[in-house]
Amino acid sequence: MSCPGWYCGRFLLPDGEISDCGPCPRGFRRNETTFICEPCMDSPTFYDWLYLGFMVLLVLILHCFFIDMVSMRRSFSKDIIILHATAFIEVVLSCILSLLLSHPMGYLTIQSCQVRTISDWYTLLHNPTPNYEKKIHCTQEAVYPLYTIVFLFYGLSLVLMLLIRPWVCRKYLPRQSKMSIYAAMYFIPILVLLHALIGGLLYYSFPYLVVILSVISCAAHFAIKMDQSISSLILTTVVEPRNIIILVGHWCLHAYGIISITQLTNPTVHALLILLVPVPCLFYIFTARFTDPSKTHF
Repeated sequence: MSCPGWYCGRFLLPDGEISDCGPCPRGFRRNETTFICEPCMDSPTFYDWLYLGFMVLLVLILHCFFIDMVSMRRSFSKDIIILHATAFIEVVLSCILSLLLSHPMGYLTIQSCQVRTISDWYTLLHNPTPNYEKKIHCTQEAVYPLYTIVFLFYGLSLVLMLLIRPWVCRKYLPRQSKMSIYAAMYFIPILVLLHALIGGLLYYSFPYLVVILSVISCAAHFAIKMDQSISSLILTTVVEPRNIIILVGHWCLHAYGIISITQLTNPTVHALLILLVPVPCLFYIFTARFTDPSKTHF
């Protein structure tokens, strides 16, 4: 009854017989004791939901970034806010539809197979060759549905954007805003390709990527300002609503990264770490004057 490799299993045939070793059907994974393919009945862990949330935030942030970039405005206006709200609605609808279309269909929840190792994301690379003779192809979605649900979300995001955004762009900033649609038609396929190739690596590294990129992005936000004095950096941040929203967004991402790393296993201690979220911002403001190239002498 045993099967070679890590993912090959057997399943019951309609006539009551046991199949040969092969890939388990979608939504099934082999039992390591009996080697029989069993349905995935686990609930996603807190970390799994954080990973899916990261994939959602990635699309939303890129939408907002390109909308802000193509608008070429240093302050928020009614048109810009409506475009951002439209992108938010598109992403939320895509999330809801992705959950509803996943098993069990019609519910805002999913049943999954527990992720055990990084190889679970790359079963294509672990097809066994018993006795170095004939290879048995057992490629399957061992991390069901964490792999395919992201593709479903990306596809729905692209479709909903093409159905909703052009009507909004036609009324608000018709010249600039249409460029945000073109940008999404590029970055969403790129995200699909990245997920297909390095989805497993992202699953294990996204908390650290969020923290590092939020710090770098926060520093870049302050670095583009001409006046790098402490008073100017603080004043422009506090007075301008756009800068406040951008800074709070960076803090939320930083907090999200900390929560993903710690998973709040020790709520008291890990909640205190969230209080350190403003530290990178304050560090930049109070040390920017020491990094002025004009004051560096060799």
